[in-house]
Amino acid sequence: MAKIDLLNDMQIKQSKPQDKDFMLNDGGGLRLVVKKNGSKTWEFRYMSPTLLKRRKTTFESYPKVTLKNARIKRDNFLDLISQGIDPIENERKSKNEILASTNGMFKTVMYEWLDKESLRTIEVTHKNKIRVFEKDVLPYLKLKHIKDVDIDDIIKILETKQLSAPEIASRLFNYLDNLFRYAVLKRYCDRNLLADIRKSDIIIPRTAKHMAKITDLEILKELVNTIYTYQGGHSMRNAMKLLLHIPLRADNLTQMRWEYIDLDKKLLTIPRNKMKIKNINIDDFKIPLTDEVIEILQEQYNFTSHHEYVFLGIDNRKPINRESPNRVLERMGFNDESKGRKIRLHGFRGTFRSLIDELDTDGKFSFEVKERALDHHDKNMVVRAYNHKANFVEQLKPLMRWWSDFICGLRVSQDEVKNG
Repeated sequence: MAKIDLLNDMQIKQSKPQDKDFMLNDGGGLRLVVKKNGSKTWEFRYMSPTLLKRRKTTFESYPKVTLKNARIKRDNFLDLISQGIDPIENERKSKNEILASTNGMFKTVMYEWLDKESLRTIEVTHKNKIRVFEKDVLPYLKLKHIKDVDIDDIIKILETKQLSAPEIASRLFNYLDNLFRYAVLKRYCDRNLLADIRKSDIIIPRTAKHMAKITDLEILKELVNTIYTYQGGHSMRNAMKLLLHIPLRADNLTQMRWEYIDLDKKLLTIPRNKMKIKNINIDDFKIPLTDEVIEILQEQYNFTSHHEYVFLGIDNRKPINRESPNRVLERMGFNDESKGRKIRLHGFRGTFRSLIDELDTDGKFSFEVKERALDHHDKNMVVRAYNHKANFVEQLKPLMRWWSDFICGLRVSQDEVKNG
């Protein structure tokens, strides 16, 4: 075997670029590549013990990496090879572990997961989810790597939240479960702490309670007239008047945009991705507008037509807050459930559905049409696939007209008010 003269620093410094790249060998697979542009790079060649083929890697440039340090790294690599370890794969694994360790801090993983969640969640729900994590989770775990979080940490967070807000604690369990599933997928940790835990072992199940609604016609009559004569802001009054005629969910009412409304066609169309059920195979939510609803919207148009949203809050830049109508209903005196006088925004949907069934004694309106007015869809995917293609807009017109006439019929005339 030909003897290889070991390199020295003087030889390396005095090596000049030539017409083409050339190499200076130091033995053991280490050599210095002197390039035409004058740069000098350390290169290590070896036979991979795992792939059984020739491979090469670089140790960066000279003099950034000195001859002494290049030899130390070569010797370390030769030691790995003798143990049956491929140096390139070992370095890649080490870099990935360092990266995972840095990116795997709970706070980093949390926000990474929340960014992914924003693609499948409506804006207001996503903001609430961020608020829950920042308020109830991050203070406990922001300094921990996610792989170092243990079940005691999770139990403490959930039990603390359960004391003040059991429903949020229940949702938080689901959020954390999904977060840890994501972390396992990204290899930030090895297992989902909640995978083998029953929610009911941590979160005390609450007895299901239906949303408060008003079904007594005299109390409903009082509610209708109180809303129609409300002396607060016009956006709040018109939003609640609209709610009497079209029982929308809170976000769909308060986040309503003028682009959803066609006054000429008398139609409200809310994009499917803004509804609770976001199945892309289901058409956008469409509901016909009655003459009374058109009148309400035309009045509101005079105030906010130059804005994006139909119903504006106090600063006239943002839509009304989803909780504002509930606070107004409390101040109106509709807060006593024991007397059947309590209702919140979501309760209007229950009032609508209950009274439609009770008052439709002739069975003029089908179950499917009543459900579609609330954007309820059959859980059976086959039934849903066929039903969503039906033209429910035409079938909804008589139902919504009947309901709107019923609500208007509860209004008290000015003469009745004067006569007591």
